[in-house]
Amino acid sequence: MSEVLELAQALIAIDSVNPDLVMGAAGETQIAAFISQWLESHGFEVTLLEPAPHRPTVVGVLRGSGGGQTLMLNGHTDTVALQPFDGDPLEPRVLDGRLYGRGSYDMKAGVAAMLVAAARVSNAGLRGDVIVACVCDEEVASLGSFDLVKHFTADAAIVTEPTNHGLYIAHKGFVWADVTVVGEAAHGSRFDLGRDAIALMGAVLVSVRQLDLDLRSKALHPLLGHGSLHAGTIHGGQGYSSYPQDCTVTLERRTIPGETPQTVEAELRALLEGIKAADPNFQYTLKVGLTREPFEIDPAHEFVALTQKHASSLLGQDVPLKGVGFWADTAALSSAGIPALMFGCLGAGAHAASEWVSVDSLERCTDIYEAIIREFCA
Repeated sequence: MSEVLELAQALIAIDSVNPDLVMGAAGETQIAAFISQWLESHGFEVTLLEPAPHRPTVVGVLRGSGGGQTLMLNGHTDTVALQPFDGDPLEPRVLDGRLYGRGSYDMKAGVAAMLVAAARVSNAGLRGDVIVACVCDEEVASLGSFDLVKHFTADAAIVTEPTNHGLYIAHKGFVWADVTVVGEAAHGSRFDLGRDAIALMGAVLVSVRQLDLDLRSKALHPLLGHGSLHAGTIHGGQGYSSYPQDCTVTLERRTIPGETPQTVEAELRALLEGIKAADPNFQYTLKVGLTREPFEIDPAHEFVALTQKHASSLLGQDVPLKGVGFWADTAALSSAGIPALMFGCLGAGAHAASEWVSVDSLERCTDIYEAIIREFCA
């Protein structure tokens, strides 16, 4: 068994479910301890960061001789819930060239590949430093990567998320917002006193749908296309025989480069003010919650070309430049001034009942990361 496959299996066998997703879940403490020991045994300088209590990030550094460029490889150690899963999610299984287990695809294979690739160059005489950052909490708020860039920087970075061998150079951001419509509580028989906040929310939902359609009609970004808007949750009412005093809908606005939390808030407020103009008695509150910026790197950036060259050569095929709709830690690194991109393994089943990664892809991605390190940090 190869070193990278053995390491990937060991990581999968460790429960590291994000406790902000599942109350009382294991978190990253045990997997961080395992990775720390592995890094120390391979000659890395090891630093533990803790952006929140009992939520460790492990950073390993291989020091170069000086005068070279620093490369960071970044991967997250937390996973989503163990269930539902076909079989034991913590028992890594290799079947027909696929490695199964929770986190195999998202993204313990990527973590294993970057660790082994970096360890292989420990005696290569590189001038630049190599940083491997095994971060916590990517599945919720990316506390790990946002904290990481307060302590470490680099001349370029690869986020080793699974990309099915595509080279991701752009991804969308998001804005979460709560809209609360205010009604008037009253007994269900007192239509003369009550004002139905749930029914009034109907105008908001219709306008949200129309704005989403308007956004979809615009193809503004060459890799990401358009933004989008949808309602995620809705809550309201006190009981069958009461006029609901309020109703709250949570909205998610997926954003493309050029769209900011400020522009989204203005867009939503204009939507709500349009409803109020038609109904002067309409009352609402708008509260913007968690936001994450979209990400892109110039396709002509030299690090994009370097990564594409080695990936294409070692895979024996053209590696396309792509954009993707989900958010990733590339944006956290980019916002700190680190040119970043995503490239990783082939597989399927992120957050699903059957999750797997190709063993051949795991081996190839390890080789690709190693080749990139050797040239970039030479």
